[in-house]
Amino acid sequence: MKKSAQPTINDVARLAGVSKKTVSRVINRSPLLNDDTRKRVLEVIGDLGYIPNPQARALALRRNFLIGLVHDNPNAQMVLNVQQGMLEVLRYTEFELIVRPVDRGSPSMLEDVRHFLERQRPFGVMLLPPISEDPSLAALCDEIGVRYVRMGSAPLDGEDHMVASNDREAVRDATNYLIEAGHRRIGMVAGPRGFRSAHERQTGFEEALKGAGITPDRGLVIHGDYTFASGIKAAERLLDLSPRPTAIFASNDEMAAGVLHAARQRGLEVPRDLSIVGFDDTAIASHLWPPLTTVRWPIQSMARSAAIKLVGGADGGVEENESASLFLSTLIRRASVAPPPA
Repeated sequence: MKKSAQPTINDVARLAGVSKKTVSRVINRSPLLNDDTRKRVLEVIGDLGYIPNPQARALALRRNFLIGLVHDNPNAQMVLNVQQGMLEVLRYTEFELIVRPVDRGSPSMLEDVRHFLERQRPFGVMLLPPISEDPSLAALCDEIGVRYVRMGSAPLDGEDHMVASNDREAVRDATNYLIEAGHRRIGMVAGPRGFRSAHERQTGFEEALKGAGITPDRGLVIHGDYTFASGIKAAERLLDLSPRPTAIFASNDEMAAGVLHAARQRGLEVPRDLSIVGFDDTAIASHLWPPLTTVRWPIQSMARSAAIKLVGGADGGVEENESASLFLSTLIRRASVAPPPA
């Protein structure tokens, strides 16, 4: 059976009794049309099931309907959560999301991003930490004329160009929760050196200790790389100490899961023998046993706001409105914290 041909812009023009240029103006939402003509063309488009060619439309408007997500982040769940948040906004628009991983350790990173932007010509890009912390990337976007939003654990830019969380204050609250439970010897699995998130979270941890009259001990801080395996390795070093910590704060849930795994391997019961707190509140936090007390990082809300900033007011985007720039993280109390053993 011969497959029927897809309707074309010529079919729409013929049935609506207008020119191809008029149909193109309707599709591109030109204000240079009267309402009756616009309504007639849209009705024909709906009746035919005509789908505009995105490449042709991009050529007419001299821009692509692409939003880039540029990252070098080892935490796959974090990147996935950002994608989900952005797609919640973009699915109601004509924009598509493209993901571009980069290597921040490469001397050619900036040129790699330049090549990506000049080749793909995205309408806008979301820059994830840690590369979002590099001001030269923001300057590159400005130079090429691409909208951008930077995500961070602290404010990095003007409100139009950033979404940020209050990591330092959130970790300070989480550490105070451990102190209030009676813990004095608290270990930390910190994030990678050079990450602003790692710095902000470690600073909040140390501020809480100092506020409680506890001198921070750098021997109780081991750096991981935001992965499960690095959480195990860091926990093993902390649990080898004598005396060992009675509680451990991990800078993300993946590493906290690694701490829990290492504790179980040694026959330690959580939270009776060791209390654990994580950061992110990803799905893994509530799926562990015991369920993990953790800081809920509002990453999907941040990603939604970033997407609105990128496509707000654009043809084929969403209505232009003020979207939030600063988001508050909150402590989610579950079952992985108890007073220290007597």
